[in-house]
Amino acid sequence: MASQQALRTAAADLAPQLTALRQRLHRHPEIGLELPRTQQTLLGELDGLGLEISTGKALSSITAVLRGPESARATVLLRADMDGLPVTEASGVAFASEIDGAMHACGHDLHMAMLVGAARLLSEHREALRGDVVFMFQPGEEGWDGAGLMIDEGVLDASGRRADAAYGMHVMAAKYPRRTFGTRPGTLMAASDWLGVTVHGRGGHGSAPHNGRDPVTAAAAMVTALQTMVTRRFDIFDPVVVTVGSFHAGTRRNIIPDTAHFDATIRTFSEPARERIRSEAPRLCAEIAAAHGMAAEVEYNDEYPATVNDAVHAEFARQVVTDVFGDAGYRGMAHPEAGAEDFSRVLDAVPGCYLMLGAATGDPAGSPDNHSPRATFDDAVLPLGALLHAELAVRSLARDDAAAAGSAGPAEGGRS
Repeated sequence: MASQQALRTAAADLAPQLTALRQRLHRHPEIGLELPRTQQTLLGELDGLGLEISTGKALSSITAVLRGPESARATVLLRADMDGLPVTEASGVAFASEIDGAMHACGHDLHMAMLVGAARLLSEHREALRGDVVFMFQPGEEGWDGAGLMIDEGVLDASGRRADAAYGMHVMAAKYPRRTFGTRPGTLMAASDWLGVTVHGRGGHGSAPHNGRDPVTAAAAMVTALQTMVTRRFDIFDPVVVTVGSFHAGTRRNIIPDTAHFDATIRTFSEPARERIRSEAPRLCAEIAAAHGMAAEVEYNDEYPATVNDAVHAEFARQVVTDVFGDAGYRGMAHPEAGAEDFSRVLDAVPGCYLMLGAATGDPAGSPDNHSPRATFDDAVLPLGALLHAELAVRSLARDDAAAAGSAGPAEGGRS
């Protein structure tokens, strides 16, 4: 088996190449499910590594399988997301986005570079693998459910058997200690759902609201009531977050419009809380509309479930991080993040763990956060992420192989 020092040295040697790849990807972000330029760049980077590569039908994904010398004993899946955000970059970096209105503001360019690095490391040390590795390069994480589409197209069974474990990681531009990994058992990130409300009133002149039905006042009351509801109807130790991010009504200040519309994102951390808000939020909005003598058209759509780490795999990931990077390389997370991730789809089907990686370029407490047009990320984390991906794969397969050997019972002719 390849030594830890051999992998560490190889990862450090990859740093310049991974930095160049990350910055090339950063200059040309693509949004959504169709990322043809990004896909071609990654296919070029993976060429010659001895991988079994397939591309998606419903999206420009890449699934690459690396066969170990003892294939079919176990499979581990490693994932990176690929898409950018509809953000105009204002970071000031020399390799800033060249695409108007698009930016890798969430660090997915780093994720891709790190997973390419892991593919190179593991291809060079194939003899260390006690099974197969699936590299999942996924478009459409930012609200497009790319993970769900890749699962529908068979990524979890790409090696010929269902993956035994799955791992992923996400860089953080702020808050987290620099070059430090963190995770927690159980819920790591929230479920995310969408609430859309259209209030139907009756328009009129702004000077005579009594002659109409003002949908703006009713919709505004709903926004306030939703905030009150989550503080009075839900357990503070199982919180719910409701944020109205879009509110549209009217054309001029002295015209009462016929309709008002708002959209909200709803985050929950447990299935009971999610089930309850799913029924109570629409009912609250409908009843407020009725109290104002109006009707409300309410839509509630489930998006991503909560990202839940398997406790055994979370502890395994912690042990790997501390063994490879020392105790200072790991910081346990006391609380989940209210962000959401479609890697939750993978962890719903396969036990595994998702980790955070601090990648601030300055003081994490004062740095612009992910999704900011001013967000920047430290390229020095690239070999660290590549190395951890590789170590998780090697050690997970070794563990699963040992477990499989143990469950097979004694060899023929042996003593029980």
